[in-house]
Formats: sequence, C-alpha cells, structure tokens
Amino acid sequence: MPENPQPRFGFVNYAETWNGRLAMMGIVIGLSTELLTGQGILGQMGFG
Repeated sequence: MPENPQPRFGFVNYAETWNGRLAMMGIVIGLSTELLTGQGILGQMGFG
C-alpha cells in the first residue's frame, strides 16, 4: 500500500478522466434518445 495515495477528488487526473468518460456517455445517450424519440431533450422533459 502506498504511503502517499493520490487524492481522487478535485482537479486531479483520476477525477478528470472519469469526468470526461461520463460526459462522453451523456452525449451518446442524449443523441441516441433524440434519434429514437424524434424529440430533443427539452421536448422530452416537456419544455419544448
């Protein structure tokens, strides 16, 4: 076990890597949902 473990929160590489992965998944899921329903995200939520 390392004596000085890297922090996992804040602006560190570990957190930024997961942030990027989740953002890419969000974009793909949003576009897929839009293609399947024919409505944008605001239309699906009832705002458009």
